[in-house]
This record gives sequence, structure tokens and C-alpha cells, in this order.
Amino acid sequence: MIPAPFDYHAPETLADAIALLRRHGDDAKVLSGGQSLLPLLKLRMGWAGQLIDIGRIAGLDYIREENGFLKIGGRTRESALERSDLIRQRYPILHDTAVVIADPLVRNRATVGGNLAHADPANDHPATMLALRAEVVAIGGRGMRVIPIDQFFTGLFTTALAGDEILIEIRVPTPPAGSGGAYVKLERKVGDFATAAAAAQVTLAADGTVERVGIGLTAAGPTPIRASAAETFLAGKAPDAEVIAEAARLAGEAAMPSPDRRGSVEYKRNMARVLTGRALNRALERAGG
Repeated sequence: MIPAPFDYHAPETLADAIALLRRHGDDAKVLSGGQSLLPLLKLRMGWAGQLIDIGRIAGLDYIREENGFLKIGGRTRESALERSDLIRQRYPILHDTAVVIADPLVRNRATVGGNLAHADPANDHPATMLALRAEVVAIGGRGMRVIPIDQFFTGLFTTALAGDEILIEIRVPTPPAGSGGAYVKLERKVGDFATAAAAAQVTLAADGTVERVGIGLTAAGPTPIRASAAETFLAGKAPDAEVIAEAARLAGEAAMPSPDRRGSVEYKRNMARVLTGRALNRALERAGG
């Protein structure tokens, strides 16, 4: 199939892009890497009369640590995360996530900001960003604002971004010593969306107990899901096998998947449990536990 007709715009500044979004309203969509939006348009599962391509806007592609945060530009490509020594050494959960997204051809085009702004609960970064307690920086006609990740995903393919806002940066708090994270994904074949996946980020206290933990689930409901009960259960406990098993069970209970050709509700919930346990064990190993 081919997409319905649309007008294409390639602004060279954020101000011009925002002006276009304000001018065209609901008729406009932001095009970043295009690896999610363009297939939807081609399959006529989505529609846009005006495509605003932000690919020519300078200064939105970077990975750096600054003022207590890892800052990722909204147009940073997945392949850049995959190849970054900083990400591999300091944020392995992000490296885990980037390398299981689709295939190298897609990762060379797809952007981190696009993966989040598309708000597909089967995308891989949303759960990881929940686990990392990230923030999203957006800019629009009313200026710049910072959105906590827990307030960003508001529904299926829906975010807190206003119609004239563009996601320009993701901020991840710099993890303290004794931290580790991991993302574990089950897929039918390489490049597929997740049947289920889990992200875990853990910080251990000096006595070996869990000081801080974040757990996010992929493809477990209409939005990415934070496994809050599992997080609360783990806090302050020594993470032995019994404790991890109970936390994983609680994470599985938090999953609200839909049945499809990848599996039944029961199977996906069980996989959420299993993968949460594996992600926690790998995160703890990386944290030095």
C-alpha cells in the first residue's frame, strides 16, 4: 500500500517547526526517524495531512553527562546509543534496550525521541525509561517544560505532548555507585516486537539491601507499565532468591496484556514474571550485589 497524500515540510529551526505545528494543528505530525510513523501511514493505519520533518534541525543529536543527568538529544539515533562507550559502560540497561530494537537498518534511522513520542506500549525504550525514572524535555509555543516519565504516557499511542510540542531531550538521572540495570526481552524472532519484556534498575545500599529500584514492563498493557508493587516490596530488603521471586510475581500481576498471535494473556503475564526476575538478577549482578 502507499500512504494517503500529504504535504512535506523540512524546517531548519525549532521555531519554524513549532510555527508549522501551530498553523496546521491536528492535521500535522512530527517526523523524526520515521521508522514507526511511516509504516503506519503506508498501511493507512494512521493519517497526516502535513508531515513536519525535524531531521534538518541542528543540535538535537547528542549523548552527554551534564549536571547530574545523562542527556540524550531527541533525534539521537538508536545506533548511536548502541555504539556509545558511555552508554555501554555507565548505562548498560540502555545498551541492552537499543540492541534489541528491530534490526541494524532500522536502528540507523530510528531515534530515541521518536520511540518514546510514538507511545507504542510494545516499543522498548518506554519501560526502560520508567525503570530509570527519566524525564522528557519538550518545547512548544508556550516555551520549554520538563515532563516526568510517569506522566508522559497517557494512553495507547498518546502522550502528554501538546499538539505544538516537540520532544527535544531525554534526561536520565546519573546513577550513584552501587547501581546496575538490565533490559530483557522475549521476541518470536530477531527484529520483532516484544512478546513481553522487563527493565530493572537497582541501587544497593552499603549493607547490600535495595536502596532504590525501578521496574518497567513492555507490551503489558495499553501503556508502558511501572511495576509499583514489586518496587515497594523490594525496597529495603536483601535481594535473595526468595525476595526476587516474589518481586517478579508481583510484576507479573501488574501486567495487563492483550491476547494476540504472540500469546495468551496468561502466557504473557507469566513471561512478564520470568523476565522481571531475569532483569533483576542481571541488574543486581551489574550493581555488584
